[in-house]
Amino acid sequence: DTPFSLTYGTKAVIPTEIGMPTYCTTAVDVVNNDEELRLNLDLLEERRELAVISEARSKSKMMKYYNSRVRGVAFKPGDFVYRSNDASHAVAGGKLGPK
Repeated sequence: DTPFSLTYGTKAVIPTEIGMPTYCTTAVDVVNNDEELRLNLDLLEERRELAVISEARSKSKMMKYYNSRVRGVAFKPGDFVYRSNDASHAVAGGKLGPK
């Protein structure tokens, strides 16, 4: 499902399809269109719930992958650590350098 269809409940029709008719735009039954739109709105909540479940599943999978590869580091008082010191870095001069 696209973000447009999850928001508005219908498939997006791009302007080029309106200017140059395709099967999708010519096969629209004007009489039954309103009823089909109402049906799409009724099914929209279910599609949104499925999208939320799918998103949660993929986030859980990414979190599991990340957590399996990350190493925890515990520092104790008195440990020496590397700190980035911007003052000791050479500054690029010239036309593209900072002002």
